[in-house]
Amino acid sequence: MSERKRRAGAGAAAAASASKKPRVSSAASYAESLRSKLRPDASILATLRSLASAASKSKPAGSSSSSASKALAEDEPAANNYIVVADQDSASVTSRINRLVLAAAHSILSGRGFSFAVPSRAASNQVYLPDLDRIVLLRRESARPFANVATARKATITARVLSLVHAVLRRGIHVTKRDLFYTDVKLFGDQAQSDAVLDDVSCMLGCTRSSLHVVASEKGVVVGRLTFADDGDRIDCTRMGVGGKAIPPNIDRVSGIESDALFILLVEKDAAFMRLAEDRFYNRFPCIILTAKGQPDVATRLFLRRLKVELKLPVLALVDSDPYGLKILSVYMCGSKNMSYDSANLTTPDIKWLGVRPSDLDKYRVPEQCRLPMTDHDIKVGKELLEEDFVKQNEGWVKELETMLRTRQKAEIQALSSFGFQYLTEVYLPLKLQQQDWI
Repeated sequence: MSERKRRAGAGAAAAASASKKPRVSSAASYAESLRSKLRPDASILATLRSLASAASKSKPAGSSSSSASKALAEDEPAANNYIVVADQDSASVTSRINRLVLAAAHSILSGRGFSFAVPSRAASNQVYLPDLDRIVLLRRESARPFANVATARKATITARVLSLVHAVLRRGIHVTKRDLFYTDVKLFGDQAQSDAVLDDVSCMLGCTRSSLHVVASEKGVVVGRLTFADDGDRIDCTRMGVGGKAIPPNIDRVSGIESDALFILLVEKDAAFMRLAEDRFYNRFPCIILTAKGQPDVATRLFLRRLKVELKLPVLALVDSDPYGLKILSVYMCGSKNMSYDSANLTTPDIKWLGVRPSDLDKYRVPEQCRLPMTDHDIKVGKELLEEDFVKQNEGWVKELETMLRTRQKAEIQALSSFGFQYLTEVYLPLKLQQQDWI
């Protein structure tokens, strides 16, 4: 190869390399330029105070207290068409179990054997009601007779769970779902069996699952401008470090909730939660930050609703820009099908989707190398979401989902770290709050 050709080839390679570099630096430069658009914190705080003021004047969605839950069950329109459970004290639940067992005993003595009338929790029996903006369980029952080969084992498990719950309530203690399973491993087979029957029992008794004193293990965490009493112990969530305070599984033992926060920030994942906690984001913009570390558990959903109802604060959500982030957000807002019978107590309506939204990927020029291609399953889930009634109710959600499916790209909250590890707390979220950029 001649010297001239060698130099020409090297020059072309250098030019090609140089042409690629500006695209990355351009995105980084643009991302950094957004920092200059931030107004002083005092101006953003004024916006947040207006938002908090508007939320405090809005009609409360309900209450987590027993009396309010009972009133909700009585006052909801057409409640006779679907099941509405309510918080009940131990004496009331014990009394209902006694009546069920006595009815079974009378049936056996009369020679008819025994059978439980169990509300059907089949998928076809769980529907979204636009007027209530949540998923409910229709009032249909199916028989679970002991004398039938197909249902004998399920009837036995139901009787066993009723017996265990009765014992727990009599002792005045709380146990985990795992504890319940290990009382009779051979009968239950696996925990999914005992968990499913536990939900059946809640429906049968017309009470919330927490009223049975059977809880899930701790999962969710909270940090920020919040103090409350946990079974008498005073907790200050500004002094919980980066890990935050575990959300108590026994929400009924939480009392004395106080806060000077302007909003609640609901975060999908633990990684983003830790970034916000370490940067003390709640001190710059007074807020309460909580996460269920993925799929929301019952305790976190109950805790969020209680904060919303008692403090009357707006709730903003930060989730991944993918179909599963939106599904998680919908569980908090409209409920899940597994717990549709208790949706009145578990849902928090009017959560505002702050980010990360599909339109943000181009708006903030998230680099291509930080975006992920959607899988066939992702696309399937996204299309299914577009068919859901609760999504169709929100035009903004529809547009964002359509953008996601058109571009076939998704991204996690951590994609913003490509502009700097603290870009989320220093630029992205403050700018979102300043622009009131939520749907």
